[in-house]
Amino acid sequence: MQFLHILQLLVLMALANGAPIVAKKIYGPRFSFPVDADIGFLDRRPLFGSSKTIRGIFVSVLITTACAPLIGLDLTIGAIVAGAAMAGDLFSSFLKRRLNYPPSSRALGLDQIPESLFPMLACRDALSLTIADIALGVGIFFIGALVLSRLLFRANLRDKPY
Repeated sequence: MQFLHILQLLVLMALANGAPIVAKKIYGPRFSFPVDADIGFLDRRPLFGSSKTIRGIFVSVLITTACAPLIGLDLTIGAIVAGAAMAGDLFSSFLKRRLNYPPSSRALGLDQIPESLFPMLACRDALSLTIADIALGVGIFFIGALVLSRLLFRANLRDKPY
């Protein structure tokens, strides 16, 4: 069991997913260009939705990459975690649009699992993670994301207490 690596990844995943939320509070609507450029998919629904921004992805990758060495991981691991977490977030948003969920709506599991599973899988070989390590990391992230979301809401950093 790679418990130290799991903890390190959990910290990076929290940073990757939290940095866009903080950036939104700091910058408001400034620099918030939608990743999908407001393009619709074949079903005429938004590809991802307006809440998924280039600013969010940029801030996520920058902060997560910069913080990785502070917790004993290489810069490339930070970049991989951020990129994979954002890919998981975009995947979730894509599915939620297809399921007709409104932007920023809650979908228990769908909001947490891809954002943690994708980075854990992306780092599997580099950090010698087993399937059990990945399952534990995803499970801890799932519970932690629900708790942290409520704390961020109380601190006025989130708009809704997922």
